[in-house]
Amino acid sequence: MELLTPALRAALRANALASAGAGHDPVPVLKLFNPMSAATWLATELDADGDTLFGLADLGFGFPELGSFSLSEIAAIRLRYGLRIERDLGFTTHVPLSVWADTARQAGSVLWAAQLLRDEECARRATDAAALPPSDELPPSGSEDG
Repeated sequence: MELLTPALRAALRANALASAGAGHDPVPVLKLFNPMSAATWLATELDADGDTLFGLADLGFGFPELGSFSLSEIAAIRLRYGLRIERDLGFTTHVPLSVWADTARQAGSVLWAAQLLRDEECARRATDAAALPPSDELPPSGSEDG
């Protein structure tokens, strides 16, 4: 599996170029994970060298941290049964890296943070839906068969 597609590479580089600005807090665009453990990496930026990623690293020991990590080192990891580190093909988020980092530190892992942030998003959507005015376009709740 290709860990870094051209589109992901472009998004990560764009974030790296924008990081010089004050208040830069991008959302992660890449999630890598070990399919045999809790190790997870969320990346927001890629350095000009094409190898150094910046983001949230969680090796599964309860201490996720922000920092840089090497794409080539992660890609070189060989696991049992011929497995390797994988890219989460369905990963998307609207949550900035700082929130991921704070939540992961409090929860003890990126995986638990993902669950907490997902629950928070569901609660927010439910609250938003409850605040909407009733719609006249909805069908009546009871059947009016005669």
